[in-house]
Amino acid sequence: MNRYGKSGLVRNVDGTGLAGVLRTLVSTLLVALISACAASAPAPVEEREVEARVREPARQSSEGVQVFPLQNPAVKELLADAGAAENAGDYDQAAVLLERALRIQPRDPEILQNMAEVQLQVKDYEQALNFAVRSYDIGPRVGEICSRNWRTISVAREHLGDHSGSAQAELRASACMNTKPTSL
Repeated sequence: MNRYGKSGLVRNVDGTGLAGVLRTLVSTLLVALISACAASAPAPVEEREVEARVREPARQSSEGVQVFPLQNPAVKELLADAGAAENAGDYDQAAVLLERALRIQPRDPEILQNMAEVQLQVKDYEQALNFAVRSYDIGPRVGEICSRNWRTISVAREHLGDHSGSAQAELRASACMNTKPTSL
């Protein structure tokens, strides 16, 4: 008991004792919970641009020939972790993981392309363009990676103000997709 005849653990803040303290605690928790829910709003349109303008069109038209490099198991794991980080919106962590993968396989067009797409996400269009061009230079000239290269180049050039270069890159992306033969 303190000098006011009350326990030192619970103070009578507003004259209502323990019930008032509990009400204040519950209302504070509710405000925190509502704030947390509001913070998980859908990604802005710009963050979905890579999926909508680069990855999805390449996947949709990827019925033809596909060329993917052989990868070290450590690189496969790093790519999976980078993809998970990117999906969670942690683009800095995704870039760090992709840089590690590039140290292991510096001439892997898939890693370079993934890095280009992460750079698009963080709006570093010069770097996105650089990584996509490097990926194309050493990568396959057909298939999904080629298409993603040119679509990334198109988006980056558009954001950099090169609209004619963007349109040309979009045309090159469609040339990457060879359809499979109807019969052999």
